[in-house]
Amino acid sequence: MTSPKTNFKKLTVPDFKGRKVERKKLVMVTCYDSSFARVLNETDVDILLVGDSCAMTMHGHDSTIQADVGMIALHTAAVARAAPGKFLVADLPFLSVRKGLAPAMEAIGSLLKAGAHAVKLEGLKGNEDIIRHVVESGIPVMGHLGLTPQFVNAFGGMKVQGKSTEAQEQMLKDAIEYEKLGAFSLVLECVPTEIATKIAAKLSIPVIGIGAGAEVDGQVLVLQDLLGFTPDFKPKFLRRYLNGYELFKGAFDRFTEEVRGGEYPSKEESY
Repeated sequence: MTSPKTNFKKLTVPDFKGRKVERKKLVMVTCYDSSFARVLNETDVDILLVGDSCAMTMHGHDSTIQADVGMIALHTAAVARAAPGKFLVADLPFLSVRKGLAPAMEAIGSLLKAGAHAVKLEGLKGNEDIIRHVVESGIPVMGHLGLTPQFVNAFGGMKVQGKSTEAQEQMLKDAIEYEKLGAFSLVLECVPTEIATKIAAKLSIPVIGIGAGAEVDGQVLVLQDLLGFTPDFKPKFLRRYLNGYELFKGAFDRFTEEVRGGEYPSKEESY
């Protein structure tokens, strides 16, 4: 099945800096399957992220560390087929770049072959050499600082990062280093607005926030959170744009009632 063509211009890596210069906010949404990818392909959303959050949203795990390269590649391929008009970023899952250069490049190659245009990597310390090598290999890298979910055990839970002056100074240094290493953009997650604003002003590459305030260069949300499929998840930064949980539950309940009541299928719906 081919996806409908859109009238929206597909972003390329050079467009990211241009958007920052133009002060036109970037919009990124996570996506993991062809059904939602087909819808998103017909919207003005700029970037689709096949996040390792799929371990939680699609597979029911309680963190992202259960995601592996095979899982991300499978979801990336599904999204790539259904949303050819979108710039597609794939997460590098837990430990995938910490086993040495060769395994890291193998993992990255799998995600690119699945259809990703770029990869996102969490954290900086210890990843400098691999980031440099990946960028020099012609592969776009999106950085990720602040609350990096793969570090959940080290952080002692999902907590706001960068609260102290020392932590903010280090975050700024790391962000600058990401740019020097060749990253084309940076995600900041769950950090105070003050440091996010400072980082966005300091970098020439765009900063995309999630729980990082309004003074960055774009925003990203998890699709299931944005659509209200996670009613028990209530972080301060989340705005729901649909009550998807109740909407879909209502449809399933109506289907059940109509089947049991003999209303479905009707004569017109029967062969």
